Amino acid sequence: QVQLVESGGGLVQTGGSLRLSCAASGRTFSNYVMGWFRQAPGKEREFVAGIIWSGGSTVYADSVRGRFTISRDNAKNTVSLQMNSLKPEDTAVYYCAAKRFNIIPRAARQYDYWGQGTQVTVSS
Repeated sequence: QVQLVESGGGLVQTGGSLRLSCAASGRTFSNYVMGWFRQAPGKEREFVAGIIWSGGSTVYADSVRGRFTISRDNAKNTVSLQMNSLKPEDTAVYYCAAKRFNIIPRAARQYDYWGQGTQVTVSS
């Protein structure tokens, strides 16, 4: 059974940084794609970044490209999202997701496994 557990959210001022982590267990994830999504109140869940576990290819949403970096640690079975130059519009619950696949989908409905989410709040 796949389990994804996010951590690292919190409150930060505009321009600050946070690092989110997703601990993955229950599978060998070498054939998986991992994604980070976010959902603000009253809005749909949106794609933030994705990574192919084997090989490390990445994809980013236009709104975060150049500010956020997704990476994975094979030894620890974790996927991280380094978020720099944070803006108030980055405020949301951030979710980690997984799918057994070899390309990175941007649609939330295409992912099979989800974490419980972690709150990120950026104050102005």
